[in-house]
Amino acid sequence: MSPRWVLHVDLDQFQAAVEVRRNPDLAGLPIIVGGNGDPNEPRKVVTCASYPAREFGVRAGMPLRTAARKCPDATFLPLDTDAYDEASEEVMGLLRDFGHPVEVWGWDEAYLGADVEDPFELAEQVREVIAAGTGLSCSVGISDNKQRAKVATGFGKPAGTYALTEDNWMAVMGDRGVDALWGVGPKTTKKLAGMGITTVADLAATDAQLLTSAFGPTTGLWILLLAKGGGDTDVSASPWVPRSRSHVITFPRDLTDRAEIDSAVVELAKVTLSEIVGQRRIVTRVAVTVRTKTFFTRTKIRKLPSASTDAELITKTALELLGQFELNRPIRLLGVRLELAPPDGGY
Repeated sequence: MSPRWVLHVDLDQFQAAVEVRRNPDLAGLPIIVGGNGDPNEPRKVVTCASYPAREFGVRAGMPLRTAARKCPDATFLPLDTDAYDEASEEVMGLLRDFGHPVEVWGWDEAYLGADVEDPFELAEQVREVIAAGTGLSCSVGISDNKQRAKVATGFGKPAGTYALTEDNWMAVMGDRGVDALWGVGPKTTKKLAGMGITTVADLAATDAQLLTSAFGPTTGLWILLLAKGGGDTDVSASPWVPRSRSHVITFPRDLTDRAEIDSAVVELAKVTLSEIVGQRRIVTRVAVTVRTKTFFTRTKIRKLPSASTDAELITKTALELLGQFELNRPIRLLGVRLELAPPDGGY
């Protein structure tokens, strides 16, 4: 029987590449996509930077104003979600045509589960078909589980292929910092450093009981598994079904007036609910996120008495959650997330 492989397909500089496809004159230039495309727009961040822009230190998540200082000659473009949806669907359709299970993880990435003798041959076919069919390039990570394949993709970028297996995992990853592992963020990295654990090899050699006592049984065992190169092996071809819908707004100026804050939360709840109703889904829980001027961010959440799409109930719940915050500092950002009941009784 052929070995089981997991391929992680990740489109390179996706949003920027879609813009280049629409306007080939942009090829090879620094492109920054984000907000309304105005580099002076306050409190908007970079969604995607082309590789030439990254050479100037521009990164996703960076404020547009900072990006403009680093790369003043860049072409700034607004987000065009319809265009990215269309391009993503083209790519995912081509991936499905290979006949292997495809698990979509967003606009620009997906997993293929394939029983093939030569995963490198399949990876090259994937890259060639996507390039020929869409004009977009992708990188492919190869392994026997999702987490290891995801890490491998980073070594293949841009427009390349890389494999991480049990045979080379520790040789490649052992001396790297624990933050090189997918899913290990700054807080976990800092906590591990406080325990004297700084590299992947250190973490892989750590006693499981020590990690579970520090991080809890689920997280402790999970990060140990990641360090050893383990992870999920199942690739599901089931259509991805959203389990929540949310909207967030960062204000051009900090809000201090309670009426304005209340009004913003009500509007966010109504906009989010209208999209859910359009999808014929039902809300089960409401969450409100508040970020202050000092970047202190907290989320409060409440389960509804029963699943509902009643606008009055949902906006009332959102305002009650807002009332649980101490709104004694200027508000920089507000968000409302509505969690959804499974369609047809299950996912």
